[in-house]
Parts: sequence; structure tokens; C-alpha cells
Amino acid sequence: MDNQNNQWEQPQSGPIGTEQEQKKRGSMGLGFFWGALAGCVGIVLILLAIVVGYCGITGNRIVLGPKSTASGEEISGSILDKDTMEKIMELSAYINVYFYDEYEADDIRDGIYHGMVSALGDKYSAYYTAEEYEEVQIDTNGTYYGIGATLTQEVDTMQVSIVRVYEGTPAEEAGLKKDDIILYVNDIEAVSMELSPLVQNIRGEEGTTVHLQVYRPSSAETLEFDVERRYVELPTVTGQMLENNIGYIELTAFQDNTAEQFEKTLAELEAQGMEAMIIDVRGNLGGLVSSVVRILDDLLPEGTVVYTEDKYGNRKDYTSDSSCVDYPIVVLTDQNTASASEILAGAIKDYDYGTLIGTTTFGKGIVQSIIPLEEGDAIKLTTEKYFTPSGVNIHGTGIEPDIELEYEFLGPEDAEYEIAYDNQIQKAIEILQEELMETN
Repeated sequence: MDNQNNQWEQPQSGPIGTEQEQKKRGSMGLGFFWGALAGCVGIVLILLAIVVGYCGITGNRIVLGPKSTASGEEISGSILDKDTMEKIMELSAYINVYFYDEYEADDIRDGIYHGMVSALGDKYSAYYTAEEYEEVQIDTNGTYYGIGATLTQEVDTMQVSIVRVYEGTPAEEAGLKKDDIILYVNDIEAVSMELSPLVQNIRGEEGTTVHLQVYRPSSAETLEFDVERRYVELPTVTGQMLENNIGYIELTAFQDNTAEQFEKTLAELEAQGMEAMIIDVRGNLGGLVSSVVRILDDLLPEGTVVYTEDKYGNRKDYTSDSSCVDYPIVVLTDQNTASASEILAGAIKDYDYGTLIGTTTFGKGIVQSIIPLEEGDAIKLTTEKYFTPSGVNIHGTGIEPDIELEYEFLGPEDAEYEIAYDNQIQKAIEILQEELMETN
């Protein structure tokens, strides 16, 4: 789950650096001194920005000092103590004297910032350069120049797969499919790079092409595609009426405009006489908490739909008013139902307001907060845990569905995907038909 300006993890960053000439190896002097000093000052600025951002998020008063924390507790030392500063200066000296090639000082500084956050050991915390932060903001509002596909990356193997190919996009037109494994992006091996910078290499200037090599598990083929980059505005909500006045709504992400799209789709289906609803969050990796909370406010009766707690015990409740729907609901989940999607599934389950069908969800029960910095860069930190209305933190465990059902394609081997061939949707229709018969 992501708070304020946050994007669910993945979701995307990019190349670094402004140009600044450096002296070649063997040349010690003022250039080295000021470069190293600037790097140290940059770290101090980041720490100050974190403090300011934290105050804005938590409302806590922070007492600054060499041996104080945000809560005022004494600590034995600080990150930038005298020994650390001296070590940075020493490393800078050796790089300046002995490194065999020219280098960019800004790249070194960015490396320090990235490494500083990476050393927390939290895969969801990150430092973003200004370019990378711009990509994150693109993911939040859902518009960019790209190919129109959503990717995911395995944490252990770094394997990159296509989770979704959107209708009417360059990815669909080129023939890319869900579950394709990305092997190469141009000449970049996909497993050699984190997902964020890899995605930036897929995106680019409108009208240009990106060369993708993929492995398709369904046919055991290795395929190559040249995909044109175009302006893409991804819909995050689609809906249709199924048999017996059962509405079907698929949520692919929780972005700035998702709640508005959901409410519009919901109203259209209700105008067509919808008597029951399937909400599909399979493959939905999450997004903005404000978006999912607004949707839950439309669905659930009055009460807390999710709450968060930080390490100081500060609790924040997100609530729904008394206005709600009054027809049966089924929520479809899978192992890629994550973060904000788990908030939706968890709240509906805790309120006993619907039936969950599918497989156990991803299990991300922590909150990231993105703190913009003065130079257009930003830092994303895991700041809180979130809890379902009944007080359960699902981090690392996920949410078990009420009806465990692995996905199975029911159609002929060479058939394209259709709802009629989706065993989980067909099971949802069966459950809702039974509920409707009981109430009529």
C-alpha cells in the first residue's frame, strides 16, 4: 500500500546524471576536494529533507541533534559521524588518483544516495533521481509514451514477465501476450536490471521503437518484437454486464483517476439493472491508498476500512460513510493481488460483505511514503504498517480467499481468452446466482 504520492513497488525509474568534467587519474587538488565536499553536503541535504518530510507525514516534532532521534531518544552515533565523513573523503581520494578512466561526480553522488537507502535492507525503500521520480509520477497518473503493458519482476530471480497487455495499445498490436517473459530490451538483458530503470528503457520518445526479445511459456518459443512507442493513457477500470444481471468490474491498478473511473462504471452497470457484482483484482499490484479508500467508501457501510501505524504507535484510520451497495459481491484474487488491492479484499472480507475466490494474495502490508526533495529528486521509505479493519497485518502472509480455486483456462488450446473460458469468473457467477436465488 502506498501513501500520499506513492506508487506500488514497481511500478519505474531511469538514467542518471548531469555533465561535469572530472580530472583524470593522478590529479589531486581542489577539484577533488570540492567534489567530495559537495557529495557530503548532498547527503546532509537528503537527511534534512527526510526530516522535513517525516514531520509533514506524521505531525511529530523532531528534535535535531547529533545524538537524538525523531522521538527524542538517545542514540550512540549518527550516520554522518566524523569517521564516516573521513572515510568518504578517503574513498574519493583513491578514486580520483587511481581510477583508470574519467567519471562523472554526479554519478558518484547519486550512487551514494542510492546506496544509503539500499543499505536499509528494505526492497521497497529507494532513492529516486529527478529523472526517476518523474517516471514514478507518470506511473501514478497513468499516462506516458510507451507500449501499454504492465510488467512484474521476481525478487529472487529478477525475471521480468508481462502481467497485462492493454487493449488497443502498441503492445497488443505487436502481438505481446500476458505471461510472456522479457529476455532483452534492445541489448539490455532484463535480469541484469531492476524493473524501474528497465521500464524506462522500454518507454521513450513517441514514434520510436523498442526491440523486445521474449520467451513465451505457452508455446516454448523465443520471439522478437519491434514495438512502437506511443502516447498511452491506461484505463484502470473496465466493466461489462454478464448473464443474470451480474456486473463484472476489473481493476488493474489504483491510480489518480481509478476511483472516478470505478464510480462511472458502477453507475453505468447499476443503470442497466445490475443485481450482483464481480470485482476482479487479479494481477493488480496496488497503487494509491486514497484511490482504494474512495472505492471502499462507495461499497461498504460506515466504519474503518483500513488503518496504519508507524513505529511510534501513531495510528491513522481511513473510513467509509453509511452509504453503501446492497447486493452480493465476489472478489477475485491471485498471488499478484497486492498492496492496495489487498486493502480492498481484506476490508470486504472483514465486513463479511462479499466472497473472495481465487488464491492467496501477495502479502504486502506495509506503507511507503514518497518525500520530494528540493532538487526534483525524492526518497521513498517504508514508514508504516497497515491493518485490515479487524486488526490483521497481512505482510508476508497475504489474504486467504473464502473459496480456494486455482486459475484454469477452460477453452480450446488455440482459443483467445474469454470470460466464458475463465474458471474463476464462472465460479463467481455460480456463487452469485445462488445468492440471488436465495434472496428472490
